[in-house]
Amino acid sequence: MKEQPVKAIPKYSLWDITIYFLKLGTWGFGGPVALVGYMQRDLVEDKAWLTEEEYKEGLALAQLAPGPLAAQLGIYIGFVNHGLIGATLTGLAFVLPSFIMVVLLGMTYQLYGGLAWMQAVFYGVGAAVIGIIAMSAYKLTIKSISKFELAAMKSKWLLWLFYVAGIVVTVITEREEIFLFLVCGVLYMVIKAPPQWLKKPAVLPVGILVSTGFWKYDGKTLQEIGWFFAKAGAFVFGSGLAIVPFLHGGVVKEFGWLNEHQFIDAVAVAMITPGPVVITVGFIGYLVAGFPGACVAALATFLPCYVFTVALAPSFKKIAKNTSIKAFVDGITAAVIGALVGSVIVIGLRSVIDAPTALIAGAAVLALIYIKKLQEPYIIGIAAIIGVLIKTL
Repeated sequence: MKEQPVKAIPKYSLWDITIYFLKLGTWGFGGPVALVGYMQRDLVEDKAWLTEEEYKEGLALAQLAPGPLAAQLGIYIGFVNHGLIGATLTGLAFVLPSFIMVVLLGMTYQLYGGLAWMQAVFYGVGAAVIGIIAMSAYKLTIKSISKFELAAMKSKWLLWLFYVAGIVVTVITEREEIFLFLVCGVLYMVIKAPPQWLKKPAVLPVGILVSTGFWKYDGKTLQEIGWFFAKAGAFVFGSGLAIVPFLHGGVVKEFGWLNEHQFIDAVAVAMITPGPVVITVGFIGYLVAGFPGACVAALATFLPCYVFTVALAPSFKKIAKNTSIKAFVDGITAAVIGALVGSVIVIGLRSVIDAPTALIAGAAVLALIYIKKLQEPYIIGIAAIIGVLIKTL
């Protein structure tokens, strides 16, 4: 019997992949789409550590399961050849540099946040952030639901309905409504791809969503931080910016940990640091409860992402073909992106307070549209300079 040729796949050591993600977490600017692109370029095309198929499987898993896209893909890549240890080390290496940076920025913010020059910096930065989030919400909308074309919108009318519901509910309640997201996911699954057990019910399966808080820590605030951020991490699909409505509803409205301007500043910090955008939770945690708060917030947010990835990775090929699961995720995603748009409206009404801030926000959107290679940190830096000039002249 003739042997089939086996293609040699270059393997990477645990050290190699950990160092790569440590570097990416330190220098990787541009948000989830850019970070995912860097991984494809470096690990598939340049180093050939992964096959195209392995990369695409990891990307599909990252899009299907809740959690920040780039972090999930990194965890999956570590898992491919090095299992649980690889997933753990790559995840930590990717998140740690930006976590350290946001904690240092949190220390600086608490020391100097009351000074006029710091207020002037964030006057411009806060307005630019609104423009950046608005542009991201638009991109997520056309990517995840459909383009703004009549035929496409007709074919996806139910997703558009969930999307609008997410906007309206978020604007009215000014907080995240997880129940709405779950209802949208279940409805879309039942209508578009009802699972076999629903067609022929025998024993009703029970789905349990586990969000891990850090109850061993003393203090009600740390417990609240752990529970809230774990819940947020379990319902973020795709872009890290999708977490914004969750954070705004809880951090500002429900618990009152930060005011509106502090929250916008926290989102801005995520924009100017490398690595996953979701790392803003570390900055928020620091402002609320110091270094322990930063650690609890970051761990609680990324833990669901990690658990989902390592739990689904071994059997993902089978899961990926399940149309019911895909429909469930599509329904949730439509409502979550609608909530992101709603949060832009809510936050924007409080952050765009005069003509200069309106101009800065509009300029940020136009810059992202017409200057293709311009990354968000540069826009934030320019906005900071403009803010200082406006406040000092």
